[in-house]
Amino acid sequence: MELSEKGVYLVNGTDIVPDTEEASARIRQMTGKEPDRQQARRETMAWSILHSHNLSGDDEKLQIRFDKMASHDITYVGIIQTARASGLEQFPIPYVLTNCHNSLCAVGGTINEDDHMFGLSAAKKYGGIYVPPHQAVIHQFAREMLAECGAMILGSDSHTRYGALGTMAMGEGGGELVKQLLSQTYDIDMPGVVAVYLEGEPAAGVGPQDVALAIIGAVFDKGYVKNKVMEFVGPGIGRLSEDFRIGVDVMTTETTCLSSIWRTDEKTKNFYEIHGRRSAYREMNPGSLAYYDGCIRVNLSKIRPMIAMPFHPSNVYAIEDVQKNLKDVLHDVEERAKVSFGGKISYSLQDKIVDGKLYVDQGIIAGCAGGGFENICAAADILRGHSIGNDEFTMSVYPASMPIYMELVKDGRFADLIEAGCVVKTAFCGPCFGAGDTPANGAFSIRHSTRNFPNREGSKVQNGQIASVALMDARSIAATAANKGFLTAATEMDVKYSEPEYHFDKAIYENRVFNAWGKAEPEKELVFGPNIKDWPAMSPLPENLLLRVVSEIHDPVTTTDELIPSGETSSYRSNPLGLAEFTLSRKDPAYVPRAKQVQLVQKAIESGEDPASALSAAETQDAGSKPLADSYQDTVSLIAEKLPGVVESFKDPKAFGVGSTIFAVKPGDGSAREQAASCQKVLGGWANIAFSYATKRYRSNLINWGMLPLVIGEGDLPFANGDWVFLPDIRAAVAEKRDRIMGFVVKNGAMKEFYMTLGELTDHEREIIMDGCLINYNRKLHERQA
Repeated sequence: MELSEKGVYLVNGTDIVPDTEEASARIRQMTGKEPDRQQARRETMAWSILHSHNLSGDDEKLQIRFDKMASHDITYVGIIQTARASGLEQFPIPYVLTNCHNSLCAVGGTINEDDHMFGLSAAKKYGGIYVPPHQAVIHQFAREMLAECGAMILGSDSHTRYGALGTMAMGEGGGELVKQLLSQTYDIDMPGVVAVYLEGEPAAGVGPQDVALAIIGAVFDKGYVKNKVMEFVGPGIGRLSEDFRIGVDVMTTETTCLSSIWRTDEKTKNFYEIHGRRSAYREMNPGSLAYYDGCIRVNLSKIRPMIAMPFHPSNVYAIEDVQKNLKDVLHDVEERAKVSFGGKISYSLQDKIVDGKLYVDQGIIAGCAGGGFENICAAADILRGHSIGNDEFTMSVYPASMPIYMELVKDGRFADLIEAGCVVKTAFCGPCFGAGDTPANGAFSIRHSTRNFPNREGSKVQNGQIASVALMDARSIAATAANKGFLTAATEMDVKYSEPEYHFDKAIYENRVFNAWGKAEPEKELVFGPNIKDWPAMSPLPENLLLRVVSEIHDPVTTTDELIPSGETSSYRSNPLGLAEFTLSRKDPAYVPRAKQVQLVQKAIESGEDPASALSAAETQDAGSKPLADSYQDTVSLIAEKLPGVVESFKDPKAFGVGSTIFAVKPGDGSAREQAASCQKVLGGWANIAFSYATKRYRSNLINWGMLPLVIGEGDLPFANGDWVFLPDIRAAVAEKRDRIMGFVVKNGAMKEFYMTLGELTDHEREIIMDGCLINYNRKLHERQA
């Protein structure tokens, strides 16, 4: 694995030329032409697709309109509710609603199935496509039925990646899908493009997850492809099956890239033909001279079976290195646990060493990454004639769609797996986010799925329950299962891989999927269950803003799973206030009560009450022994003394607002779930303060919920948890695009000035923040148009 230090040229799709002083002469020799870097940037596949979907007329400031969209049952209720509140009349583009996350209707009574009935009624009313539970995970259905070469798809799930099929796909928070439903645009600067140059050929037993983990391990910590497009090129692509390419592609999300795209060929064409959609294919290649902002050179022949140890997909080792240095590797994981869990729980993996080998308790092959036909067939080839044993080790297999399930039944692969002791289940994303196959306390699970963040296996640290997940390829998981739970690389097994031909049965979807695209019935009523609630009213950004820091997180990266837990909490995602009760519950359980106390002040201001009296009546306590009412009163008195010009604003909700904020070093890695931001908002949150944001998705979610994505310079913080931060003239600062945001820390009888930034914001994003949220922005827009 090699990472270029500078940009590179790709000549004729085969030769990499580093952008050095000698590049021009070499390219002239190869092509007979003088290289033009700007023109060569336009020769990437990524540039071509983005240009063709851009409505702005400016190829540096893009306004993208997507061709299709997809959401699942954790996200689509909130998206449709937001769009409905903003004037939605019908879906303007094909919009697929899948039911692959809250498929197990066993938590919270009827509420999961109530969401599904809401989704079906929305498909009828607005003209959508509804995929019932257990039919397909969101991304497999999109691959089989939505993807097409040169198209763009937007999904409300972070692993929306169909680049291996020639489709540029992006996973974003629900607010960005709402904009598309209202015929608005996705506004971004033209992203950088990084070449992923594949050469060589994988060894037998090395699968797509091995290649993906090797890439993630090489680039994540460096931020090498953050918010860029990964463009896969090179001769190695032709040596990979389409299923293999898909398995690598879906994991590009874990690099923090914006999207991905691959060159296409006869194997891609064959995929579309198998699925009855030959017209969706066209050959795609970069131009004869393309320029990239970086290059990841991957020799597939040198990739070994890999494992991502807890608690991140970038914590990557070769399996053989883990076997050789087992105690050292496990000790490193234990040290990482101290950071992830803040020393709140005793965590050790030393008891997993049995006779000098790593023993694991569970194997899972599932979801959009692991549940593909070839992955499961390879696992069946390895396990044929073996047994997983009758001890602690268990293994479950989840095909990614019912058509794959049917083919595995027909060709006998399921018989091989079941005979070996595996449990075969239906298409479901649960093991990826902690809602299925939760292992026992202290157990260690290996999974061909997408993530291994803390709590994604279903454990609850606050209750003393902790398990661990490592990511591996289906082949090495099967090899470990054949070895009855002892960590084993697939390359250690003598296996003849059968590589059966896949046949797609379109009747499975024709018989079950409800497709009303282009046939909206506005007279139809939405079906609401008792848990489905409207969004509460949200105030516009005031002229002056007083923030209370209610949580301070110093982990190197904070995931969206830590901001709003996954797992059984997903059942409450149709109820904004109900779900908000879980905010930061596994990271900082004191967050919710602190935020609610601060919110009392804003509610008092809006209702014309005295905030200090409202706090006194609620008997709120400050972090110390001082009542919060006294702390608030002392703060505003000091502000009035030091800045007398703002005194008159204190009782005017348009001029003065009070809310909460959190500080995190680098928040927002992982999921696209907008609830990581919206839950803070409905509890009175008005900002995040960070050194940087892990993903564009999370920052966009903050903006769409009217929250300030503040950035402060790295170093000692001027404030601490429990402090008050005053932002005078903040509304004007946003409107006037000020480079620096002035703030004051108010404590101990003094006001200390400091500065932050908001980063680059589009004009629309500024309006959304000032209006208080995307719903308010669109209501105003709708009223003006009416």
